[in-house]
Amino acid sequence: MKARESWHILGIISEFVESTEKLASIRPAVSIFGSARLKPGSHWYEFTVDLSHRLSDCGFSVISGGGPGIMEAANKGAQAGKSPSVGLNIQLPMEQSGNAYQDISLTFRHFFPRKVAFAKYASAFIGMPGGFGTLDELTEVLTLIQTKVGRRIPVILVGRSFWQGLLDWIHDQLIGGGMVSPEDMDLIQILDDPEHIVGAIFDFYEGRGFTPGKEERETLMYL
Repeated sequence: MKARESWHILGIISEFVESTEKLASIRPAVSIFGSARLKPGSHWYEFTVDLSHRLSDCGFSVISGGGPGIMEAANKGAQAGKSPSVGLNIQLPMEQSGNAYQDISLTFRHFFPRKVAFAKYASAFIGMPGGFGTLDELTEVLTLIQTKVGRRIPVILVGRSFWQGLLDWIHDQLIGGGMVSPEDMDLIQILDDPEHIVGAIFDFYEGRGFTPGKEERETLMYL
C-alpha cells in the first residue's frame, strides 16, 4: 500500500511537470468555465464561442476544461482566433470527453494539478452558467484571491439572470452573517456583453501589464 501511494504521488508530480512545460508560455490567458451539458446552438454556447473568439483575437489564450458544452465552445471560438486554444482535460467515469478544438491539450487523472493549472496561468476567470463544477471553480478562485494565496485577477460572471440569485444569497447570508467581508463582493463582476467583458479585463490591467510581478510570482509558487 505504501509503495502504491508513493507511485500515486509521483503521478501527481508528473502532471505538474507536464502542465508547467506546456503552459508556461501561453500568458496572458483567460480561464472559462461553464456547463458541460449545454449544446451547440444554445444561447450560452454560441455566446461563449463569440466571446472566446474575441479574447483570442485580442491576444489571450483561452483555457477550458477540454470537454463538451461551454468548454467546447470556449475552445472552438479561441481556435478560430489568433491565440492558442488550451484544453485541460480530466479523466472521469462519465460526462467528460475531449473536444476537437484544442491547440494545446493536456489530460489529467487528478483534479489537484488541473485546478492549479487553471488558477496559475490565468489572467482572468470567466464563469458562464454551469453546475457544481463551475461553482467549485468559482469558489476556489475566490478563496485563493480572498486569502491572498492567489494573485488578484478579474472574476467575471456572465448572465445576470443566472448568477444574481447566488450573489444575493452571498450578500444576505455570508456578509449578513459576518462570514465574509463586504469588500469581498468587489472581487466579482457580472457582465452580459462580450465587448464589455473584454474591456473589463483590459481595464483591470491598464498601467500594470499582464506579466506577474516578482511578488506575484512568489505567491504563485505556493498554489
